[in-house]
Amino acid sequence: MDAGLYIHIPFCVKKCPYCDFYSITDRSLHPAFMDALISEMRMTRDPNLTFDTLYMGGGTPSVLDAKTIAKIIETACQSYEILPHAEITLEVNPGTVSLKQFEEYRFFGVNRVNIGVQSFDPVNLQFLGRIHSGRDAHAALTWAQKAGFENLGLDLIYGIPNQTKKTWLMDLKLAVESKPQHLSCYILSFEPGTPLYRDRQEGRLKPLAESQVCELFETTLEFLSDHGYIQYEISNFARESMNSSGLKTDGDNRSRHNMKYWKFVPYIGLGPSAHSFLEPKRYWNCADVKKYIQDLNAGRLPRAGEERLSTEQLMIEAIYLGLRQTKGILIDVFDKKFGVNFKAIFEEIIANLEARGLIVLSQNRCALTSRGMLYLDSIAAMFI
Repeated sequence: MDAGLYIHIPFCVKKCPYCDFYSITDRSLHPAFMDALISEMRMTRDPNLTFDTLYMGGGTPSVLDAKTIAKIIETACQSYEILPHAEITLEVNPGTVSLKQFEEYRFFGVNRVNIGVQSFDPVNLQFLGRIHSGRDAHAALTWAQKAGFENLGLDLIYGIPNQTKKTWLMDLKLAVESKPQHLSCYILSFEPGTPLYRDRQEGRLKPLAESQVCELFETTLEFLSDHGYIQYEISNFARESMNSSGLKTDGDNRSRHNMKYWKFVPYIGLGPSAHSFLEPKRYWNCADVKKYIQDLNAGRLPRAGEERLSTEQLMIEAIYLGLRQTKGILIDVFDKKFGVNFKAIFEEIIANLEARGLIVLSQNRCALTSRGMLYLDSIAAMFI
């Protein structure tokens, strides 16, 4: 399969207390960062790879003006073999964009936008430390569609302390009213090192009970299924469409780029903290904008580390990533890749999980049930 190119834009207007992705708020470093990014692109050309996705994430890429985004796309196309039909995604946050910006982004080659709404509810937005209001979120969605974007993604977060089924359903209702092609619904996590994690550790907030989070997850599956969205990964849903045979499908509306992470497809990551994967090797950049700039100015790639995955490590990742997807692990592909008999190796574990209603085994697939998805990490650990 064609590779994916990820570019990390490490700038935000304000850091959200739940986010552990690397970013800073010092905008004075924009020009130096851009020079360094262009250098990194030119230093990492790989004539052996073709790319059909380019994903600009962050951070908040929409803090950059359209001409800067255009320069990134132009340099990427000069440095790598990016195919004409490539999916080119820009992450956008409400409160940082205008209709004019959307029009310019599209003019310069962006053909998919992913809008970080997270919630339309003012109480939840305040808790999450977002800079936008529900009205800003509606405006961003309207502007994106008015600018002509036909591939629109929207992110939401649930499992927020004191959140109820009623308020979560309202967020889902408002989200599907815009008819986005893609929805990502993430459970709030408390990542070490974030302000939210410290607040929980020190007793300043009480997380939503696990039983309530489970109820919200089940509510998500039911509501989105009823409104024409097909779950293809634990947190990701694509709006259904009809194929030439008259069957419902999600294929055209899935995130082509994110699929690469779950299918062992090569991807190159550029920018501070970005990761790359060329099987069996994984490597990553330093999570420091100033060091990133210094290294590239000195003609050095800003590598922070790398690892060569063993066959056993690759098998573990294949199980974890396969179980994330609703289609599950393709057993014949797994057996051929690793030269093993999946069913024979994991027979007892699978039988146990099947008996508990957490996994389903068919002729060629091993997939989690919707209930099993709630316990992905602990189930995947059983296969180690």
